[in-house]
Amino acid sequence: MIDISLPSDQATSTVAALTRALFGEQLAQLHEPWRKLFSTEPFRYREGLSPDERAALSYERLHLINEALEDPAGFVADVERLVALHEWVGPVDAGLGTVASIHYNLFLGSLVDHASGPERDLEEFARLRRTGTFLCTEAGHGNSASQLETTAAYDRTTGEFVLHTPHPGAAKFMPNTSSTGGPKSAVVAARLITDGEDRGVFLFLTRLSDDAGHPLPGVGIRRLPQTATAPVDHSVTTFDHVRLPYEALLQSDHGRLTPEGDFTSSIGSPRKRFLHSIGRVTAGKLCMSGYSLGVMRHALAVAVRHAHTRQTSGVSARGSVPLFAHRSHHAPLVDALATGYAATLLHRAAVRRWAQAPESERESGERFAAMAKGWITWRARAVMTECRERCGAQGLFLANGIAGQLAANEGTITAEGDNLVIWVKAAGEMLLGHFTPKERHEAAPGDRDLGDPEFLQDLLADIERVWHQRARTRLRNGRAGDPLNRWNATVTPALELVDAHAHAQAAQALLDAAAQAPDPEARRQLLLLHRLFALRRVAAHSGDLLAEGYLTGDQVRWLPDAAESAVEDLAPHAMTLTSGFAIADEVLLDHPINRPGGFDDAPLPG
Repeated sequence: MIDISLPSDQATSTVAALTRALFGEQLAQLHEPWRKLFSTEPFRYREGLSPDERAALSYERLHLINEALEDPAGFVADVERLVALHEWVGPVDAGLGTVASIHYNLFLGSLVDHASGPERDLEEFARLRRTGTFLCTEAGHGNSASQLETTAAYDRTTGEFVLHTPHPGAAKFMPNTSSTGGPKSAVVAARLITDGEDRGVFLFLTRLSDDAGHPLPGVGIRRLPQTATAPVDHSVTTFDHVRLPYEALLQSDHGRLTPEGDFTSSIGSPRKRFLHSIGRVTAGKLCMSGYSLGVMRHALAVAVRHAHTRQTSGVSARGSVPLFAHRSHHAPLVDALATGYAATLLHRAAVRRWAQAPESERESGERFAAMAKGWITWRARAVMTECRERCGAQGLFLANGIAGQLAANEGTITAEGDNLVIWVKAAGEMLLGHFTPKERHEAAPGDRDLGDPEFLQDLLADIERVWHQRARTRLRNGRAGDPLNRWNATVTPALELVDAHAHAQAAQALLDAAAQAPDPEARRQLLLLHRLFALRRVAAHSGDLLAEGYLTGDQVRWLPDAAESAVEDLAPHAMTLTSGFAIADEVLLDHPINRPGGFDDAPLPG
């Protein structure tokens, strides 16, 4: 029997335990300030605004975020605090999430990371007298950013750099550089040229506009057409022999230039210098993942709540039941809840790994962050699409907090490294020695129980092994002397390997959280979520697992019933599970779909 009521007082400890499982010991310090801020009146949804008006509002709200920060420079240096902001901003203002991420992570974060160069006063950026933006991608170079063509030639005689866009293909593409939001500065990725020699790509601090927000001489800014994602002032930006002071170059050990023009670097490879310069992009992957988690959990909370309150016909002609009473309605949402929990806990593991990694493990942490970013943002798209459909026509209204966030999530899939591209890179690295499959369990599958979470984890590892073996075989058997053809033959199973690894790691994170939960009921629900999540994955690859002897025929036949049983066990706890997301009532009730009178509870524009 499905309980359609909100969690009772008896469920309080379970909800608290679920929240702690998702947000950890630092819930109050990292997350509560943003949860509280974004539940206040200035962040309420405003109906009837044009895209340009929404973009301007996002910049106004950015100042409210900045006022909440005692030490913005210290904030951007703490990746866990930075990521936490992204988890709460998306549901209230997607554009704000974009401009905040660019200003704090990519812009101010890059300046802080290069603080070992010439002393630089960051006060105007820390106090948001100037908004920062980040100019890397060019019209002709997106995923091939290391080959970008903007130049910054050093003039020894004046001690200045000459920043120049040599042709339209080198124009900086999409950054938020317009006059919307007031005066702006940027860190611009450009090729450092000294005495005619290309030293590789570095970052240069560049004023784009005067104090009134008008473009400075030599800076060309043209607004781009409206996108289907967050309403932001995306623009094309060019430079016509713009002179920058010596202090504009962001220096560190990866590259230093004396005022006399002598260049030194601890890194011999120009490509590695470039990757060091844009190191903030890895933190950005974690930020984008956090953003997607926030809007995914929010969509789930809205959809599950709506399903419990919206009445529809039952099986008989008499009476009505909540939408959630129907298996066809609640099964996809319960599956989505399992994904939401698994994705959140995978992200926690990725953030910890990056934040705590010694320099020797930095590359591994970057790869894990890239893998998690692709998996989480893609899963968010699937979950939010399901939630939108389960809300019917109500899900189409921007005021109800799903459709607009779903569209904006497309930006996270592309930002800070297009998902497919960063997964291709991770796949290549995993095949070339950075991944070792887990050894096959010695017990015969017929002697094991699909209700055992350890057996399920071993099956997820078996899926990894299957795709690793296939990809390695393709790589070995590829045509010699034709590297592109060889990789093309390998890349499909290699990408399946990345996906398999992400699923296995997400499931393990969920299992670990269950083991650590102090509340018995929370532990039981987390184990059920793990069971459902793992069973769906095993079922999707049951043919391979059967063929390789990892499953028996009887076990394959039982998989659908096992998953159905897990759904049935979890369905009565859906409201408790969404309550674990700790979304403020002020935010949820701002959506007409969650109010008893719907749109009648608030005046419409005009």
